[in-house]
Amino acid sequence: MTARSPVILQVLPALSTGGLERGAIEIAAAITQAGGRAIVASKTGPLLVQLRHAGAVHVPLDLKSKSPVSVRRRVRELQKLIREQEVDLVHARSRIPAWAAWLACRRENIPFVTTWHGVHEAGWWGKKLYNSVLARGARVIAISHYIAGRLSGQYGVQADRLRTIPRGADSRIFDPAGISGERIQKLAETWTIPHGVHVILMPARLTAWKGQGVLVEALALLKQTALEPWICVLAGPETDRKFARSLGLRVKELGLEECVRFGGTCQDMPAACALATVVVAPSLRPEPFGRTLVEAQMMGKPVIGTAQGAMMETVLPGQTGLVVPPDNPQALANALAATLSIDDETRAYLAENARQHVLQNYTIRQMQSATLGVYDELLGTHLRASFDGQNDDT
Repeated sequence: MTARSPVILQVLPALSTGGLERGAIEIAAAITQAGGRAIVASKTGPLLVQLRHAGAVHVPLDLKSKSPVSVRRRVRELQKLIREQEVDLVHARSRIPAWAAWLACRRENIPFVTTWHGVHEAGWWGKKLYNSVLARGARVIAISHYIAGRLSGQYGVQADRLRTIPRGADSRIFDPAGISGERIQKLAETWTIPHGVHVILMPARLTAWKGQGVLVEALALLKQTALEPWICVLAGPETDRKFARSLGLRVKELGLEECVRFGGTCQDMPAACALATVVVAPSLRPEPFGRTLVEAQMMGKPVIGTAQGAMMETVLPGQTGLVVPPDNPQALANALAATLSIDDETRAYLAENARQHVLQNYTIRQMQSATLGVYDELLGTHLRASFDGQNDDT
């Protein structure tokens, strides 16, 4: 490497509003803060303003098409971009963009890094081959130990290439001391939450595998207990309209209309967590990370997840929350009852444990620093030291 600033290119399908895209923006911000140049190639999207605010350059490029002809064309376009911008390293986070980037990096002889964000099941050899591009990086980043185990066991990624870097929550945004009463009251009014009731919050898009159906069945069981009044808010967009309709019908069948709110997309999750008594993620399938429970714990809230995937890492049973078997309404109802009935002293203990657990292990700054360290390994640069030096006082 020369003394010039390193140039890091990240490739994505589009600047949508998912965790993958937010992670790319967070890393772009870290690159620029550390003195490098950050470029993101993707289709445009609602996060373009945030990307530019992070100091990155956006190159409009359609990397979503799975057509082999299109992929070959994108390889040539990426090669041209690498040469023109003097790119030193390419970081891919999604499979189709990764295929084009992997080929372009091989031809241009520059390092290729991948992050494996999802579970990416492979029921047959063709799907495993399709997934395998995310295991071909000179460094392969897993977002949890659960994902790292899958990469090691199923794709043969050895320790010399594998790096486990969990996703993080923003401690400046998810700070209990920074949430005003006005913000909390605004959400309470929007969701028609009566004063003094417990709030069970489930932040997730309405789709079957996230577990809203199990939660509704658990709520019917919980209603039969003699607990103080509670309201459950399902905060998430209707990505599966058929499921959302069936869920609404089930709520009516169980007589839960008065205590279940369909909140839609929430634009102020820190305030939502502050309003909540407990935050729930009863996923039916293993989560690769489970950001919502990390954010809730950062807000000092007890959480309930399922005993599978990365939730076994991010939740400390008995110390920051509980985990229950997946697809088990009775177990979930029991966990909710136990959490809603704890005394103030125990609640304060859980709150302190939860926040400290996340601050020590799952912050955005930690994720940014560790990722810059991966780039340094391959480029011989000092991005991580520069970034950490600027953040020592925060």
